Amino acid sequence: MIHLRKITEENFIDAFHLKLAPGQERFVSHPIRSLAQAYVYREQCQPFGIYEGDTMVGYVMVIYDYDIPEYDIWHMMIDESNQRRGYGSVSLERVLDYIKTKPFGSSNRVTLTCNRDNIQALNLYKSKGFTETGAVDKDEIELSLTIR
Repeated sequence: MIHLRKITEENFIDAFHLKLAPGQERFVSHPIRSLAQAYVYREQCQPFGIYEGDTMVGYVMVIYDYDIPEYDIWHMMIDESNQRRGYGSVSLERVLDYIKTKPFGSSNRVTLTCNRDNIQALNLYKSKGFTETGAVDKDEIELSLTIR
C-alpha cells in the first residue's frame, strides 16, 4: 500500500538513491536539491518519501506559500524502477489528503508546475482535477486545484 513518510535523518539517504529515468532530469529536480530547499524553507514545507511498504519508491515535497496563501507540490518523482505502476496517481491522492489537513495554514488552493513536454505528468494532474492557470515560466506550466 502506498503511503507517505516524512523525510527524517533515518531515511533521507534513501531519497538520495532514487533515480529518474533517462531524459526525465529536465522535468523534475532530484531529491538532493529538493532537500536543500526544504532546509531553507523548513518553517513552511514538508518533504516526504513515497513508500510501498517499507521501500521508498519516490519523493515529493509540500510547501506553503504564506504570501498568496496556497499549498504547492514540488519535485514529485517516482524512481525509474517503479514507474508505470500507478504509484504517481496514488501518491498524488495521499499528498492532497495531507494538504486537506491544513498543516501550515488555511488555504484551499493547491498549485504545481509541470514541464509542458511531460505529457504523462500533465495527464495525471489533469485527471485529478488540476487545471492550467495560464501562467507559464519558460517551459513550465502552472496548474491549480481547489480542495475542500
